[in-house]
This record gives sequence, structure tokens and C-alpha cells, in this order.
Amino acid sequence: MLLNKVLLSKAIAIAVMTATLSGCVVAIGDKNGPQTDSSLAKTQAFNVQQINQLQLGMPAETVRAQLGTPDFSEMFQKEGEQILVLFYRTHQHKDQHKTTKDACTPLVFKNNELTGWGDKAYQYL
Repeated sequence: MLLNKVLLSKAIAIAVMTATLSGCVVAIGDKNGPQTDSSLAKTQAFNVQQINQLQLGMPAETVRAQLGTPDFSEMFQKEGEQILVLFYRTHQHKDQHKTTKDACTPLVFKNNELTGWGDKAYQYL
């Protein structure tokens, strides 16, 4: 009898959790998937707006929280410093429906601090 009650309790708990979780939907964006001109324009405008608010010295985690997942990233060591470059799409270039690095603005971090952004900051690496 006790075993039946335990099994019944577990079955009810599983049924409640299943019913509760069945309404959950996780949406994961695919930046490389098909995008409309308007969604790309919105993304680019958002990224430009956010990049214009950046300040030198910001930690990479803060920038990622502000801008979201980058379109591309690079990380390497140079002269004993850890270099991180995050690329965010900010303009159209060539095939406007495909995001490439030359359609992005690079954000350069040295030892987790933002040291610059744009083509010149990237070239000076």
C-alpha cells in the first residue's frame, strides 16, 4: 500500500512538471539563417546605437550583456596580453543577406578591457 502511494505521488509529480514545462518555448536566434532586410536593418541600427554608448575600459562581459552574442569572435595572445575581438554587424557589404566580418564593427579587448573599436583599432593589433 505504501509503495502504491509513493508511486502515485511520483506519477502525479511527473504529470504536474510535464504540464508545467509543456508551455515553455525557447527561441534561439540564428544569425546565419535567412533574415529579412528589415530585421537586418534593425539589428544593425541596434548594434550601432549600443556601440556608440561604449566606453573604453568596459569589461567584455558588460559589452556582451549590452550587445548580445557577437556575429564573430577571435581570441589570441599577443606580447603576454590576452586579446579578444568581438564583431557585431553594423552595415551592409557585398551580399547584404550574409553577415561577414567586413559588414561588422570589431570591438577590441586587451586583458578583458575594451581598448578600442572599429577598423583602426583592429588593424593596430
